Amino acid sequence: MRPYVIINAAMSADGKLATSERKQTKISGQEDFLRVDILRAESDAVMIGIGTVLSDDPSLRLKNEEYAGMRKANGKDPHPMRVVIDSMARMPADVDMFKKGLGRVVIFVSEKAPKERCDALKEKATVISAGADSVDLETVLEELAKLGVKQLMVEGGATLLWSIMSRGLFDEIRIYIGAMIIGGKDAPTFADGKGFTDPDEFTRLSLKNVERIDDGVLLTWIKKA
Repeated sequence: MRPYVIINAAMSADGKLATSERKQTKISGQEDFLRVDILRAESDAVMIGIGTVLSDDPSLRLKNEEYAGMRKANGKDPHPMRVVIDSMARMPADVDMFKKGLGRVVIFVSEKAPKERCDALKEKATVISAGADSVDLETVLEELAKLGVKQLMVEGGATLLWSIMSRGLFDEIRIYIGAMIIGGKDAPTFADGKGFTDPDEFTRLSLKNVERIDDGVLLTWIKKA
């Protein structure tokens, strides 16, 4: 068993998640920000990779305290569990994730992660070893299911998104496409990583819904059986 996995991302009309400097870039507007907050509130956990932590330092907390209150009234933590994929335990001790929001923080590391770094992180979060040289995502999903996660929202970055999609470890993809061109051959795309060369290996999708939001469009895809 594993959680229902929803990948959520915002990209420019040319498929870029950020600039070539990999700095956080505002692509969507207030209506889409609200949609993302609602999806976070509905999810048991939100996952990102360590690269996103180091470049953007997101808290992943709910912005709307009303949603946090509704979760609390339903017997849940005010904010969803924050999950970080961090093979070498590079997570800094002073990130916003440890300062803002009251949800649990879970960090998945590999067996190669330095023990002293893992021990330091254990003072602030739950640290779970899942994989020898790098974090094994199948194991991650199994462990999250054991922790009671039924719906997992994955927010990035591009390398993590590729790892999940290339292994078929998702159920749904929601992509907001903003009305802008960022450009740059080195700018991160929605699915960085090695990429497929054999068409038989391509991850196939079925379009579920199209919705206009702000000045862009939200595409919802499900994994093709």
